[in-house]
Amino acid sequence: MKISRGELREAVEAVELVDAHAHNLVALDSTLPFLNCFSEATGDALSYAPHTLNFKRGLRDIAELYGSDVSLRGIQEYRKCSGLQSISSLCFKAAKIAAILIDDGIEFDKMHEIEWHTSFAPVVGRILRIERLAEKILDEEGCNWLSCPYVLQDFVLLPSLPFQDKIADKIVGLKSIAAYRSGLGINTNVTRNEAQEGLAEVLKVGSPVRITDKSFIDYLFVQSLEIALQFNLPVQIHTGFGDKDLDLRLSNPLHLRTLLEDKRFTKCRLVLLHASYPFSKEASYLACVYPQVYLDFGLAIPKLSVHGMISSVKELLELAPIKKVMFSTDGYAFPETFYLGAKRAREVVFSVLRDACIDGDLSIPEAIEAVKDIFSENAKKFYMTNLDFTPLDSKTNLSTNFVKIGCDALQPDVALIRIIWVDTCGQHRCRVVPRKRFHDIVIKNGVGLTVACMALISAVDAPADGTNLGGVGEIRLIPDLSTKCRIPWSKQEEMVLADMHLKPGEAWEYCPREALRRVSKVLKDEFNLVMNAGFENEFYLLKSVSRELKEEFIPFDSTLYCSTSAFDAASPMLHEVVAALQSLNIPVEQLHAEAGKGQFEIAFGYTTSTDAADNLVFAREVVRAVARKHGLLATFMPKFALDDIGSGSHVHISLWENGRNVFMASGKHSTHGMSKIGEEFMAGVLEHLPSILAFTAPVPNSKVAVATNMIPKHAVVNGNWMFVRALSSPSSIALCFNLVKSTDLLQKCLLKSPYDRIQPNTWSGAYQCWGKENREAPLRTACPPGVPDGVVSNFEIKAFDGCANPHLGLASIIAAGIDGLRRHLTLPEPVDTNPASLDSEPQRLPRSLSESVEALEKDGVFSDLIGEKLLVAIKGVRKSSVTRREMTAARHVRF
Repeated sequence: MKISRGELREAVEAVELVDAHAHNLVALDSTLPFLNCFSEATGDALSYAPHTLNFKRGLRDIAELYGSDVSLRGIQEYRKCSGLQSISSLCFKAAKIAAILIDDGIEFDKMHEIEWHTSFAPVVGRILRIERLAEKILDEEGCNWLSCPYVLQDFVLLPSLPFQDKIADKIVGLKSIAAYRSGLGINTNVTRNEAQEGLAEVLKVGSPVRITDKSFIDYLFVQSLEIALQFNLPVQIHTGFGDKDLDLRLSNPLHLRTLLEDKRFTKCRLVLLHASYPFSKEASYLACVYPQVYLDFGLAIPKLSVHGMISSVKELLELAPIKKVMFSTDGYAFPETFYLGAKRAREVVFSVLRDACIDGDLSIPEAIEAVKDIFSENAKKFYMTNLDFTPLDSKTNLSTNFVKIGCDALQPDVALIRIIWVDTCGQHRCRVVPRKRFHDIVIKNGVGLTVACMALISAVDAPADGTNLGGVGEIRLIPDLSTKCRIPWSKQEEMVLADMHLKPGEAWEYCPREALRRVSKVLKDEFNLVMNAGFENEFYLLKSVSRELKEEFIPFDSTLYCSTSAFDAASPMLHEVVAALQSLNIPVEQLHAEAGKGQFEIAFGYTTSTDAADNLVFAREVVRAVARKHGLLATFMPKFALDDIGSGSHVHISLWENGRNVFMASGKHSTHGMSKIGEEFMAGVLEHLPSILAFTAPVPNSKVAVATNMIPKHAVVNGNWMFVRALSSPSSIALCFNLVKSTDLLQKCLLKSPYDRIQPNTWSGAYQCWGKENREAPLRTACPPGVPDGVVSNFEIKAFDGCANPHLGLASIIAAGIDGLRRHLTLPEPVDTNPASLDSEPQRLPRSLSESVEALEKDGVFSDLIGEKLLVAIKGVRKSSVTRREMTAARHVRF
């Protein structure tokens, strides 16, 4: 099959990066000048940085990303207004950096700890800088070294940590900056006495210690290589250019030849950093003739000119094996350095490999393989650690400037910011604060909120009994800046999703987003799996009409499934919805008119569970707001009308391991087209589906209760008066009369509050079974286009509706799947026909919210995984919702 250079471009843009050498980020108020983002210069020399090619090019790149003015002042204003978390999230997502290895040995003012960076990359590892570690040990000893000479044999550098414990602390390699201190001409035969004398000279200078003596540096270097061999760790070596502290002549990697020839260290994996620029050809030669030498081109990209970057990488590849060349950003202090390094690396590597294809050095398939090797695979193998990661967004094909539209969010015209959370019942709620207060106070401290917020019933704003939550106690709503964006329909506002904290930095046990993170972490830690999800959101569009001086809402149209006429009629609104979703980076896969009168569906792209839930919250906000702007009412109610189909929020589920969909069967002998892992996970979901309904179908939405809302006052049923609200047309009365034959039955139905959408023969899945492409089953395995016949890529859960809190719903699914994996559950035989037509029907799912709550109370799996306190609140709210509905229904009937 012929592959085009366009596919090479696609491979370069799609690959997710292992950043194998970087440094810590700093707070926005650090004293480190932002100009250092563009230059290695310091002091007076830094003032000339704005006149470099890198500065001018980089400034445009950052301004395009942020949507700000193309000026240093404009970018700095954006950074100040946005906050570090927000800009870091934007930069790392745009760069598609999935793993970072951080050398924290260079200390910046107000720099963040390594763990802090895990908010922006799935995997973060530590590179231990040996010279800085030695200096810290000497500084912390607290002894007068002049009166008490230091005994070198007691100075066991790395084991003194103890090093075994530090390996568990994500150390993935060592690093030496000998090039900065005494050069790369390492004397591998330095004696203990020479090192002892060198150490004495170092200590004479006093504290803080700075190690500059060559003999002592060489001794540390040799001892570190021995430790690296002992623990099978690679060693990074600074080579080539850097700041003015080094003697560039002594940073030529050819000085390492004595070390490379030493037979003790031929098995020690060494990586020469920074493309060894301007000694790139020399580095290429060393990687060619020495098996232990690898190359890294961070810093050279993006600090050089475009010509210089391309030339340097081409020189590396003149002799060096492709399997030995690795990407890094050498990002430091500012998140923009990571973005610029990644953006330019993609462009440079594409240019170099494209030219290699044109010259006949590589075929296109070989070049595509080289892309994966350089940006990811070589680093994974070289550092020999768990750098495997799930794609950040494997199905959305984000471009490197995907945030541009949303990032213009912090222009001066923004006045207000909505802080959004979703409660236990799926209600969207928000607090709104002025922009200045948001940035001055709220980002750090959040806003206060009563603990009763997670005990409210959807019908009324009152805390439910039995939740252990009431009017006493307060939490903090802490904005998740990675979700902050401009509101497409209200340009003077932004919105951001919030996490619930007891105090800043301490998550509240009742927080739905935290609950989803908790169970996702268990799935990852125990099984190295990540659950991806993609929602299909159904909703009705209603228009207002006036009848007898009363406002009524009726369906927008009455056309058929996938009707082109319906799409034409709603096209102006739907175009605006899609544009708004795209501006929020929510991928839309398809949309169409559904089978209900005025009903539509939008399917969203696959992504990780947390992102999928966040996207669904924003998508609901978009649909409601844009519909309102067009004079329509959008409702996600599970059953809007008795005589029409219900609306669901079906979700497709798949499992990923190390960037690969492992739900699918890998061989030909799978019974159902799915892997053993996939079957166990799905079997757990099937077994716990009755309990899951308490999360995914959280409101009764009783059919008779809905019907009574449609009956005018003083309607007569079997000679008795029924007093109900009149909200719909009189044509619904006949339907209600047909459904309800007696007031006794009416009372029984009202009190039971059955699920109306989850009924047989409605494609909503009313029975506890699964099927292959069976839309009457609540769990349906799917085989979309492009998947081999007989193999399933995911399964769909149909019993998920638009009133559910998506974070809690997905958390319950993961918890059930974990139980399936732990117990190695197997699936029963699939039901490949309408289960309602079978002589022996499968077991019915709960017919009502009451029954699903009963199932949840008997199910012990969710307590540990989701959290006992949150579970108590959920059950209390559900019970109160049922009770209130029953009381309301009873008041509507007089006998």
